[in-house]
Amino acid sequence: MQVWGKILGAFFGFLLGGPFGLLLGLFLGHKFDKARAKIYYGRGFGSFSGGQSSTENQAAFFYAAFAVMGHVAKAKGRVTEDEIRVASIYMDRMGLQGEARRQAQEAFREGKEEHFPLEDTLMRVRQGSAGRADLLQFFLELQIQAAFADGALHPSERKLLHVIARMLGFSAQQLEQRLHMQEAAFRFQQGGFNQQYQQQGGFRQPPTKDQLADAFELLGVPETATSQELKRAYRKQMNEHHPDKLAAKGLPPEMMELAKQKTQELQAAYDLIRKEKGFK
Repeated sequence: MQVWGKILGAFFGFLLGGPFGLLLGLFLGHKFDKARAKIYYGRGFGSFSGGQSSTENQAAFFYAAFAVMGHVAKAKGRVTEDEIRVASIYMDRMGLQGEARRQAQEAFREGKEEHFPLEDTLMRVRQGSAGRADLLQFFLELQIQAAFADGALHPSERKLLHVIARMLGFSAQQLEQRLHMQEAAFRFQQGGFNQQYQQQGGFRQPPTKDQLADAFELLGVPETATSQELKRAYRKQMNEHHPDKLAAKGLPPEMMELAKQKTQELQAAYDLIRKEKGFK
């Protein structure tokens, strides 16, 4: 959290002007801290650059992710309670507190503005990520998850996601595949199998036919997949979402928990299929 501006402003303000000076110094110090925070967290997304440090690029990626999330939330014309709730859930899952959480909230609000520069922002995200496909895919999947906040995808959201995918270097076919996988992931989560797997270390009840189908789609394989095909798809997905590998490619540390949770979801789906199909 940025606080030194307020501390120093209040201290010197009090020395020079007593209580009134303290208040003025506190106000000016707050403005200074806010300006520093905006620079650090990539306000305006100008921080993306090959000449910047990895920390600065991570901060800009973080800010852009929440701003674009806000823009996706506004795609239907107004931001609903579900979209606001899902943004808060992501902040909770990341453990964001203090200045980091305030910046995420500010970014989300900025993305909702009418003249938000979406294409310029996405271009800088792509440039700042140096073409790392896994990192860009993580960014895209975050926006897809936000669009599914209420369990359904509005035509305006789908249209916007196609713009986002294209700007990040993904084809329409790749996006549609990710949309199907995320829809299956949403149902898989709603069915409680991922939570049951994490909390109890296994599955206490057999899945329905639809739930098993969702597990297959979540991993991106047909229900007719062989044991080897399933294993290859699982390893590919885990490789793409592994927290350590994403961190090495520039994923902001605040988002590491999301990557970890995604791998847990993939593990749960994989283990469920193996158990039901009797795969080794």
